[in-house]
Amino acid sequence: MKRSELAFTLALVPFDFFALTAAATAAFFARYHPAFTQIRPVIFDLNLDSYFTVVTPITLLFILIFAITGLYSTRRSSVGRELSRIALACSAAMALVFAISFFSRVLFESRFIALAAWILAILFVCLTRLTVRGLQRSLLHVGIGTHRVVVIGDTTVARALMEEFKHKRRLGFRLVGHFNTFNKNVATHLRDMKRRDQLDEIILADPEATRRETLELIAFTEQEHLVFRYSADLFTAAVGRSIIHMYAGVPIIEVQKTPLDGWGAIYKRLFDVAGASVLILLSSPIMLVTAIAIKLDSRGPVFFSKLDDGSPVERMGQGGRPFRYLKFRSMRPGTHSMRYEELAAHDTRKGSPLVKIKNDPRITRVGSFIRTCSIDELPEFFLVLTGHMSLVGPRPHLPEEVDRYKPEQRKVMTVKPGITGMAQISGRADLDFDSEVRLDTYYIEHWSPWLDLYILLRTPLVVLLGRGAS
Repeated sequence: MKRSELAFTLALVPFDFFALTAAATAAFFARYHPAFTQIRPVIFDLNLDSYFTVVTPITLLFILIFAITGLYSTRRSSVGRELSRIALACSAAMALVFAISFFSRVLFESRFIALAAWILAILFVCLTRLTVRGLQRSLLHVGIGTHRVVVIGDTTVARALMEEFKHKRRLGFRLVGHFNTFNKNVATHLRDMKRRDQLDEIILADPEATRRETLELIAFTEQEHLVFRYSADLFTAAVGRSIIHMYAGVPIIEVQKTPLDGWGAIYKRLFDVAGASVLILLSSPIMLVTAIAIKLDSRGPVFFSKLDDGSPVERMGQGGRPFRYLKFRSMRPGTHSMRYEELAAHDTRKGSPLVKIKNDPRITRVGSFIRTCSIDELPEFFLVLTGHMSLVGPRPHLPEEVDRYKPEQRKVMTVKPGITGMAQISGRADLDFDSEVRLDTYYIEHWSPWLDLYILLRTPLVVLLGRGAS
């Protein structure tokens, strides 16, 4: 771990202490503000000195709860997870304070100050943490706290990582070397870099690397005290959520099911219904204008809901069950069957069950625009309401595509397909299919409400930038 990261982690303790003290002080003075005293006059006698004799031990209790809940962990978590932990930790600490007050029969003079201090504590600590993150990110731009990494692998994954590290310094990685494979000559070179203090981490970006090569690289990083990371293959992504049990001295790994089972599924359905309803209302003017533009641009129906032979358009849903699909028409009528015939030679995803046509001649003028901006997918909100799709999830695939899936790739159909998802915000049509499956598998195994919210908020930016639009 970098020294700057350790320094920032240690600094969080006094920063949190000052933030909590400031929240308590603000709550105290807020109670005596005319805006509140006019509503309810102050009928208790509480001075600042006696107030802080109570606040100081409570602040230390908050710090202890923060430590127990992992808010001072050296491992960096996502912004959403850290802020949610702060809210939960502050609430748990305040509940403990109320419980101690109740059982000790010592009643605090002002319920307003207590509630205001609780809310302000969450706000102030969150703002402090965001400020610290902003300062860390600023230092990364000048090279302070940056992890110097070597990428090993001659794959699309390796090239994508190197491109990401090159253009996004805020991630905290600086590429200092790249090798196609790991061997004795590479090990010697890496050891020299370590001796000259030019290397911190090694990333194996080849999911198909041999077991022997991987074990040798792990042993090398342990000997040289280097951080080792690797890109997950489909198996590793599938067992991301696992529990180790010991039976007869043998470690047995239990692969956990997706958190979308049980209450997760209930929450996600309620979120989908509420979110789709709001989004339909907000996007209805856009859908109306789109429908008019499609009719004026070319002959044919507004919606793409039937194939050339009159059969309904279908996509594969949860559990491999087909459902009627609906979106705005973006192609000339009667040209869908060309997908696997005349245009097969222009397939941009060779070796994949998916078919993507570059510069597709079937697309109309309006169709090209609505596809680039993903407007053609707005009617999918109605499919979310009917329960066939979700706001976030793997992309819905065609039956003929699913027929060509490998067994391990069918895991993406264990949940409802989504309008957007991990793959869509990570490259859309630019991703190879195995990478798309890995991302969707990660989503299935690590789903959380915060992850859904992150993907939804990230989607408009990806659409506006036009990354990988098909």
